[in-house]
Order: sequence, then structure tokens, then C-alpha cells
Amino acid sequence: MSLIQALPSGALDIVGDIHGEIDALEQLLSHLGYDAQGRHPGGRTLVFVGDFCDRGPDSPAVLMRVAQLMASGRAVAVIGNHEINLLRNDAKDGAGWYFDARLASDHDKYAPFARPTAGERAAIVAFLSPLPVALERPDLRIVHAAWLPGQIAAARQLPPGSVRSEYDHWEAEVRRQAQDGTLARRMAAERQQWPHDLEDPQHKPPFLQAHADNELLKAMLNPLKVLTSGVERQGTDPFVAGGKWRFVERMAWWDSYTDATPVVVGHYWRRPVVAAPETLGSLTPEEAGLFGHIPPFAWHGQRHNVFCVDYSVGGRWRARQAGTPHDPQYRLAALRWPERTLLFEDGTEVGTTGFDA
Repeated sequence: MSLIQALPSGALDIVGDIHGEIDALEQLLSHLGYDAQGRHPGGRTLVFVGDFCDRGPDSPAVLMRVAQLMASGRAVAVIGNHEINLLRNDAKDGAGWYFDARLASDHDKYAPFARPTAGERAAIVAFLSPLPVALERPDLRIVHAAWLPGQIAAARQLPPGSVRSEYDHWEAEVRRQAQDGTLARRMAAERQQWPHDLEDPQHKPPFLQAHADNELLKAMLNPLKVLTSGVERQGTDPFVAGGKWRFVERMAWWDSYTDATPVVVGHYWRRPVVAAPETLGSLTPEEAGLFGHIPPFAWHGQRHNVFCVDYSVGGRWRARQAGTPHDPQYRLAALRWPERTLLFEDGTEVGTTGFDA
């Protein structure tokens, strides 16, 4: 046993990032045919790709529901970057439901959101701590963000339950390397020249090279971070993502993936709508770069055998903030395997296209 574990045999329903949207999850489970205990009349198994929490109205309910489904023996899951943030007490944008430090800053953007009791907090940590970073079987691989051979090999050497300790180890090494060289001094100099908060979207910074170098070091040195947050490269123009200005951008790692085994991921905020001109204007630079040229239900990558099942339900906070109905750009989906069809939380079913493993 390691942080790479076996994917159950049989037919699967692979659920995308949920981000606290409990109503969407319950609707999807109902349309998929699962009962309250996670049983399916066809003997199918649920697979969750991570990012259960943050931004949505009831992260505790989602986490406890997934934990209950897994306890039934009819569901499995991998950990996402948002769960790792929680385990490491790393308070990020959208996590005010859990972290007091973000309660005030997240209120205007994401409230109302349910907060866990002390007992629920302990149960959430106990549920998340043993989750693997990837699941595999001969015909399919599941990981939250990226399947890279070197990082997967490193994770194979790590025991179950070691995500937090190993992640902390690598983050300490990132800090050591940043401090041992000139990077820390360069970043301090840039902060003096640009005093605004990098979480302030109203003040766009110039391109801060030392901050970019630091982001890239943090993104790529830690193998567990690569698997759960993706592959990054230096950008050219600062942009807002995850509530802060960023200087590196995600890469379409699947364009270099040459294995025959298909991979299903979440993480990347794909849109379930055709990229019309008015839609393109609402895409972030990352979304446009990763999926702007790919049809919304198409397999992608060099061999057309990678599929992102995150259809951006985590963006529904925008409609709640504006007091408007759900935007069709933000939905929850499950990829049914081996059928390779998508089922959305409203019961709509569509076929995927372009698969060629």
C-alpha cells in the first residue's frame, strides 16, 4: 500500500470537483441511481476526484456525505489540493467556512456558508488524512490534477496516510532553497516597490520576477503538489487566480502524456458550454489556454485519452453573490466508465467525443 492505490473493478461513476455544493451532489447521486447508503442497483462504484470543499455553501455536508459513501464500501476518492490545504492548516481563498483567519475576508464573497462543529472538524481531518493521491487499474488512472511518471514514482514510495507529513517536508525544502539563495531578498525588494496586497484585484502589479521564481519553485519541487495542483510554467502577464495575483500559469501536461492508459482528472475548471465569443470573454487566461480550443465534452491530450471532469460547479458562488439563477457555465458532472458518457446534476446526459487510447 502507498499513496497510489488500486481502483476498484467494474463500472464507475467519476464525480468532478464539488466545492461545497451539497445540493448539486445530492441531485447528481440521485440521477446516477445511488441510494442513501451508496448502493447502486447495477453494482457501480463512485469515484471522487477531490476538491470537496471551499467556496460553496456547505463544505461540511459534502465532506461528511462523501465520508459516509466511502464507509459503505461503494465509493473511493483521491485527495485534492483544497483538502491538502485544510490538513496543513493553510488558509486559502474560499476556506473561511473552516479557518477563522479567513472568515472576514471570505464573507462578502462566499457567504452564507455552513461552518463545522468541533466534532465535525475532527471527523473531517480523520476522513481526509488517509486519502491517496491517485488510483489506478489496467484500463484507467485517476488523479486530481496531473499524472507525471516521476512524481507518481515518488508517491509510490510513500506510505498511506503520509500526505500531510510528506507535503510539509517538501514545502520546508522549498523554503530552504528560497532562503539559501537570493530569492528571499529579491522578493522583499519587490514588496517594497509594490506595496499593495496581492489579493487585491483592483491593483494589478507589474510582472514581479522574483515572485514568479518563487511560485515556480513552490509549484514544481514538491511531487505531491504537482500531482494535486498541476504543472506550471512562468507566465508573461499577471492574472488573478485563486483570489490572488499570479505570475505562473498552468500547463496542459496532457499534451506530453504518451501512455496508453486513460487518465481522468478534476481541478481545471472546464466549462460545459461551447466557447462562443461572449463565453470566451469570461474565461480566465488559464481556462482559455487549457480548454479554449477543446470542445466541452471532448477527450484531450496527445493521445486523446485524458479527460477533465471538473465542470466548474465551484463557480456558483458568483450567481449567489449577484442574486441571479445558476449560470449554466457552472455545473457538476460524473463521467461514467466504461460508457464514457457524462451525467450532469440536472439529469442531462451527453456522450464524450474524440476518445482514442
